[in-house]
Amino acid sequence: MDDRFRELTTWLGQFAGYSAATPRPASEDASFRRYFRVAGDPSRIIMDAPPPQEDCQPFVQIAGYLEAIGLNSPRVLEADLQRGFLLLTDLGSTLYLQELTVRPENVDALYADAMAALQTLQVKGAGFLPGLPAYDEKLLRFELSLFHDWLCSKHLQIEFSQDDEIAWQNCCDVLVRNALCQETVFVHRDYHSRNLMLTMKNNPGIIDFQDAVAGPLTYDLVSLLKDCYVKWPLQRIEKWAIDFMSLLPEAVRAGLTEQEYLRQFHLMGVQRHLKAAGIFARLLQRDGKPGYMKDVPRTLSYIVDIAPRYDGLEYLANLISERVLPALDAANR
Repeated sequence: MDDRFRELTTWLGQFAGYSAATPRPASEDASFRRYFRVAGDPSRIIMDAPPPQEDCQPFVQIAGYLEAIGLNSPRVLEADLQRGFLLLTDLGSTLYLQELTVRPENVDALYADAMAALQTLQVKGAGFLPGLPAYDEKLLRFELSLFHDWLCSKHLQIEFSQDDEIAWQNCCDVLVRNALCQETVFVHRDYHSRNLMLTMKNNPGIIDFQDAVAGPLTYDLVSLLKDCYVKWPLQRIEKWAIDFMSLLPEAVRAGLTEQEYLRQFHLMGVQRHLKAAGIFARLLQRDGKPGYMKDVPRTLSYIVDIAPRYDGLEYLANLISERVLPALDAANR
């Protein structure tokens, strides 16, 4: 047992019914957070979010928003924000990813539930937008820089010429404009199969929401449908996307054609997949967590698939196809 775990167990023991509790590891996380499960009826989850690397306040705030909206997410039962300990309700242990892998025939039903929850988040979450950080140009460009700096430069040692830098920035401009032109909604920001739990009631359970922002309409949808951890045929993805478009409020759909909506959706996906690939490389290079690198080729394949369809992304498609993917393949040999 490490010192943090001892401290956490002592903290838990002060609450009625937990004096003899023995927390067990519940799940892994890409951040510095750790999760433990406490057996019982019902079972509970303890989150260990060590300061100064993690701040529990956004988690508590967004948990309150999601509860008010009526979505199925962990409820905060006890909290010590100064030490970074939270006692939470338990949504179980079956991730969407597990269910999709074992029973892919259930994907339509699972995604229908997830899209219905997302619609609720966007519609009922509108009143909470003033309390969320803005997904602004500065944040969008920082996220794009993760691909350039961590995957290309640090991990793969790819050198950018002056012409490369100009072309890269031009691609970034296209993606940032696309994000900023969209309707602003409540954005979970990591709405995918590793953060959705299969639950018996009010499916899905929604976790890892502490980074929520006020941002682009299509961001969470593309996170769900063009998942970094599981991939579906493009035609099927676009059908789901159009299905979701039909659920949008009339005021949002007004003046938005299917073609324009899909453009917003796909370009938003390019921004997200560049960000994700950069984060996966940073997890390896900075944090010593290599497990996510296996997901980088799948993540970048979405960009290769869609970039030729839209003006302004030719350089990006070539960069990934001709330099990044071959370098990844060589690094993995």
